Amino acid sequence: MTRHDLRGLTRRQLLSRSLSAAGALAVTGAGFIAAPDAAWALEVTAITPEQMATLLQMARDIYPHDQVPDRFYAIAVKGYDSEDHKAMVAEGVASLDAAAQAAGFPSYVGTGWEEDRVKLLQAMETTPFFQTVRAGLVTGLYNQKEIWPIFGYEGESFSKGGYIERGFNDIDWL
Repeated sequence: MTRHDLRGLTRRQLLSRSLSAAGALAVTGAGFIAAPDAAWALEVTAITPEQMATLLQMARDIYPHDQVPDRFYAIAVKGYDSEDHKAMVAEGVASLDAAAQAAGFPSYVGTGWEEDRVKLLQAMETTPFFQTVRAGLVTGLYNQKEIWPIFGYEGESFSKGGYIERGFNDIDWL
């Protein structure tokens, strides 16, 4: 939803959406990120919890699926919490936060509207940081079998005899 689509929202709906966006992730203590409902938590070792929160928000903004819970995005970006990626993540997040601050926001994560965050991402989409994260999300997010039912995808068909033997016209996810 963009800020231009606010007509028809009640005050309660607007406050609810803004609070859920602002409190989507909680950086708790040294090295932990937790969901506000405490349904999942993620420990980070090489990068900071704030950098991981930025990667999670980035993942949601690059491949937005409201029906996919944050924990699946956390799994998709957990691989960047390594010594090999530490410098790239630190530099990329710092650059993203600097761009957000230049646009008048406190940070990338602190940019309240998705539309504004997407503009920040579009401005850096040719950078190696963005391309690495985006490319990693393709497999990191969509190869998680637990989210396939959310999209209506039945999974691969080879182990089940292929589509021809199972009914070629039953692939309603397409």
